[in-house]
Amino acid sequence: MSTPAARLATPRGAVTAHGHPGTVREDPPSLLTPVSGDRHAGDTAAVDPRHFRNVLGRFATGVVAITAIDPATGEPCGLAANSFTSVSLDPPLVAFCVAHTSTTWPRLRSAGRMCVNVLADHHEDVSRQLAARGPDKFAGLAWTFSPGGHPLIDETLAWIDCSVEAEHVAGDHIIVVARVHDLGAHADRGPLVFFRGSYNRLDG
Repeated sequence: MSTPAARLATPRGAVTAHGHPGTVREDPPSLLTPVSGDRHAGDTAAVDPRHFRNVLGRFATGVVAITAIDPATGEPCGLAANSFTSVSLDPPLVAFCVAHTSTTWPRLRSAGRMCVNVLADHHEDVSRQLAARGPDKFAGLAWTFSPGGHPLIDETLAWIDCSVEAEHVAGDHIIVVARVHDLGAHADRGPLVFFRGSYNRLDG
């Protein structure tokens, strides 16, 4: 799980939700603007992946479950992520990251719309189940439908119904920008926290 970046404009090479190349606007360089040439190649070659993960693990995050109904099977599908963030108020946009190796993301993408469930502190088992590989990640999970008709896990802190706005290739992950259509608070308790590779709860 990794950190997302905000989208101010659709950079060159981006793909929209309809699969067409995005419109490029002359904006100041951002995290999503590719750097020409290999001038930084030598700087990153020496970064050890385990050290990178260890250092970035000091940044505590919440955990979300991204869910949808697979149009091919009619069954619920989902994945867990700690790379979720708000991006824009106008228009309302959020973002999250998924690995290129994810077998669930293609199913979520094909649904078009999905629900981001903000997990509560008692949802560690839910997160672990959705993060694991398996034919039926929803086996035994309690859920209903969100107002938009997407899987809403029981007792989540909040829910956000959204649709894919754009996808950006970023190393071994894909940054997904999603447009918010509806949202709301669903429970009032502590959040599930991910810190230094482990699940935690807020004290106090």
